[in-house]
Amino acid sequence: MQNLVAAFCNSIRGIVSASRTERAVRQELVLLLVAIPAALLISPHRWMRVCLIGVILLTLAVELLNTALEKLCDHVTPHWHPAIGSIKDMGSAAVFCMLLLICIVWGTALLEYVHLKGAW
Repeated sequence: MQNLVAAFCNSIRGIVSASRTERAVRQELVLLLVAIPAALLISPHRWMRVCLIGVILLTLAVELLNTALEKLCDHVTPHWHPAIGSIKDMGSAAVFCMLLLICIVWGTALLEYVHLKGAW
C-alpha cells in the first residue's frame, strides 16, 4: 500500500510540475474539467461518456510524455541539434494526432447529440 501511495504522490507531483511550466498541460487540464460535465450532458450512454473523457485523459498523458521528452532533450543538450529537433517534432506530432482524435470523437458525439435532439 505504501508503494501505491508513493506512486500516486509522484504522479501528482509530475502533473503539478508540468502544469507550472507548460501552458498546453494547463489548457488540457482545463479542458478535462470542462469535458467531464459536458460528457454527462451530451450523452446518455456510459460508454460514450467514458470515450469522451478518456480521449482527453489520453491526450493529457501524451502531452505529459511529450513535455518529459522535451525537458530531457533540453537537459541532454541545451544547444540546437538537428536530431534533437526531430525528436521534439515527433513528440509534437504525437500530441497533434491526439488533438485530431479529440476532434473526431467529440465531433461525432456532438453530431449525434444534435441529431437526437432533432435540431438538425
